[in-house]
Amino acid sequence: MRIHARYYRLIFTGLMALLMSLIISTVLLLIKVGWSDHFLNDLLNSWSLAFVVAWPCAYICAYLIQVHLLTRIEFHQD
Repeated sequence: MRIHARYYRLIFTGLMALLMSLIISTVLLLIKVGWSDHFLNDLLNSWSLAFVVAWPCAYICAYLIQVHLLTRIEFHQD
């Protein structure tokens, strides 16, 4: 699969937000409610909301870190 490099940050942050929102939603739901008969339904509802919030946050944070923080650090190869 070939995708233009300008979509790298968008795809990376999207996948990262997808996985992190799933993990966090699952753990918090298990802690708060525990395992139940309608756990999967509750998880899908909470995961969708978490992903809607997580993706823009991840995109903005990735931009700020890459542009404003990592550009000020000198990386070298020994």
